Amino acid sequence: MSMAIVGSKERHKKKWWNQNSKEAVVGWLFLAPEAIGIITLAIFPLIFSLFLSFTNWNLVGGFEEMDWVGFDNFQRMFSDSKFLKALQNNIFFTAITVPVGLVMSMIMAVIVHTKVYTKDLFKILFFIPYICSTVAIAAVWAALYQPSNGPINRFLMQIGFDNPPKWLVDSEYAIVAIMIIAIWQALGYQLIIFLAGITQISEEMYESADIDGATGIQQFWYITVPMLAPTTLFLTITTIIGSFKVFDLIKFLTDGGPNDASTVLVYRIYEEGFINFRMGYASALSWVLFLIVIAVTSITWIIQAREKNA
Repeated sequence: MSMAIVGSKERHKKKWWNQNSKEAVVGWLFLAPEAIGIITLAIFPLIFSLFLSFTNWNLVGGFEEMDWVGFDNFQRMFSDSKFLKALQNNIFFTAITVPVGLVMSMIMAVIVHTKVYTKDLFKILFFIPYICSTVAIAAVWAALYQPSNGPINRFLMQIGFDNPPKWLVDSEYAIVAIMIIAIWQALGYQLIIFLAGITQISEEMYESADIDGATGIQQFWYITVPMLAPTTLFLTITTIIGSFKVFDLIKFLTDGGPNDASTVLVYRIYEEGFINFRMGYASALSWVLFLIVIAVTSITWIIQAREKNA
């Protein structure tokens, strides 16, 4: 009887510990470092920042000085003029850089695809700014924007502008100057993605349009643009998210100034968390930014889905 029980257990063990089980264990062992990294560096900070957003905590004071304040941090935002200014700047930044960058990159992708013979060379040239150090790019543009001796203002004066903008030191043009850099830097990446989408469009569609007498503009509007809709959606979402994350250019070039003219949400979070050391309020700001990005992305998805079903 006992031998039968032992044999049954052995068969059950062999049935469970088979080749598939071994492969599964090996797979989980390979995934374990990544899973631990995600939990440690992503999930835990996310949950901890949500907890901090309901507290008043000075980073220098330690955990002993952490006070629970509920929704006070979120209510405070509506009376925080710096936050409202940063939100306004960020919306303006996104509303201009996203559509302008996408339109320019799509048109340039069509031109490179149809009119340029050395496409690979142009891809490399346009992609270089995207992979270069943002600090290095900002340093070059700072020299270009120099108010008195910069090449841009010298050119403007030569063509008739007596008082060209002071760009980075002008409260009216600081955010515009950074937007120009952001569009220029992302242009190469967007162009390559659009080129990849254009190569998937059948040439027979353009040949049929030529036979029917369609002009180049008509082919672009009625064939290229609709066929690139999935690519445009992808770039729209990633570009919107990127526009709300802009920080390095602003930190290097203007430090949020002059007079908070170029302050955006991420810079405001940095200012509260690592300059004023108010980590509770900074965490609340970061969650508001997270919700804004989720809302804008969801709206983009919904609009695209309705257009597809129409």
